[in-house]
Amino acid sequence: MAKTEIGLSVNGLRTGFSSIGKLCLVFVLAQLAFAGEVLAHAVAEGDKGYIQEITGVHLFSFLYLGAKHMVTGYDHILFLLGVIFFLYRMKDIGIYVSLFALGHSTTMLLGVIFNFGINSYIIDAIIGLSIVYKALDNMGAYQRWFGFQPNTKAATLIFGFCHGFGLASKIIDYEISPDGLIPNLLAFNVGVEIGQLLALGAILILMGFWRRTSSFLKNAYTANVVMMAAGFILVGYQLAGLVVSA
Repeated sequence: MAKTEIGLSVNGLRTGFSSIGKLCLVFVLAQLAFAGEVLAHAVAEGDKGYIQEITGVHLFSFLYLGAKHMVTGYDHILFLLGVIFFLYRMKDIGIYVSLFALGHSTTMLLGVIFNFGINSYIIDAIIGLSIVYKALDNMGAYQRWFGFQPNTKAATLIFGFCHGFGLASKIIDYEISPDGLIPNLLAFNVGVEIGQLLALGAILILMGFWRRTSSFLKNAYTANVVMMAAGFILVGYQLAGLVVSA
């Protein structure tokens, strides 16, 4: 194959991958726009019935449910995307993702164990705001508006707490049997972290291809605007659900 043809093929691949990030965000927006329910942390009806009916220790079942929740949780994935958007070193990515996991795990476990939940609509609206916050941070808004940069690590940990409370509130609503509660919760949490690693791996692969193209820096601002819009849609849905439920 001639060098020119090879160059054209490579450029074609790069052009395709350069659009992946934006297309993923647009797809998420489309899902939100046509979603039938307003609960970001809702569990599938089949899983809900299973959780409510079983008793005793079921480690593998809860491990699967935890991983499934994270992989299909668009709010978690959007926040993770925002967190790692401008992180290039694996060390930095590991630190931020660990902070998010620590916050998420702590409030989920403690919230269920001590039966402390927050209204699902309110906490999910806060989670939507966490996406908005991170998108604005990536856009450099706080430095322009206020002249300083908030502590991004502290913000990641704090919003991790919020994400954990979102899931804890939903689990409490389902009234899981106290028989085997602690082992099942720990298994669920391990599943959540496995799901987070799977989602993170997919995000890093796509972002890695996109970052190798010239379009990344050109479209980074636009991508974060779309992500911010997705966060606002989540907030609007949750607040609408709160009003309707009242």
